[in-house]
This record gives sequence, structure tokens and C-alpha cells, in this order.
Amino acid sequence: MKWRHVQDNWSAFYEAIQDRWPEADESELDEIDGDQRAFIAYIAAVTDQDAGEARDEIREWLAGEIPSDVVMDPSHDNHSIALSSKYVGDGEDEYADDARFGDDDDEDDGFDNRD
Repeated sequence: MKWRHVQDNWSAFYEAIQDRWPEADESELDEIDGDQRAFIAYIAAVTDQDAGEARDEIREWLAGEIPSDVVMDPSHDNHSIALSSKYVGDGEDEYADDARFGDDDDEDDGFDNRD
């Protein structure tokens, strides 16, 4: 993942950050607000490392996948939908419902009404 993913979804990454660095405090993370330099300095301070070591540790953490709780965060949904537009044909709206999937029925009872 790239730092942009972290910065754009900063609060959704708190759990992943605290899993990796248990010393991290949520109120301090609020103050950092996705600022990469501030985050490097903060991780260096709480782990008693120099900034270069903290930067390398963060870079290693960024090499992993985006945590599923971040991907499932509502703020990420519209971004994912917008990215899906490359798979939608010309003249179609990526935000529109698609009747092929059965979600355009007048009566939505939560069941698939096909026999």
C-alpha cells in the first residue's frame, strides 16, 4: 500500500497501527492526522529508535496489504466504486444498480425471488 492510502483513511488505520505499534496512543494519532513526517517522528519516539529506523519499519509495514477493516470502512466505499468504473461499459453509471444482480426489484424482502 502507499502512504496516500493511509493518509486518506487515517482514522480507519488506527487499529492496524496499534496492532503493529502497541505503544501508539489514539489521541496522539488524532494529532498526527495522517502527516507522514509527524508519524515517523512519533513512531521513532515511542519505540526509542532513530528516525531512519522508524522510517524503515513503517516502509516495511506499508509493504503489506491494506487491512480489511480499512477496505470495509464506509469512507473507502465511494473510492472503490469510482475505481470500478474502468470495468463499466460506456454510457453506464458505475453508481447505478444493475438489474442483472436482482437488486432492482420493487419489493425488497431480502430474498432472491427467482425460481
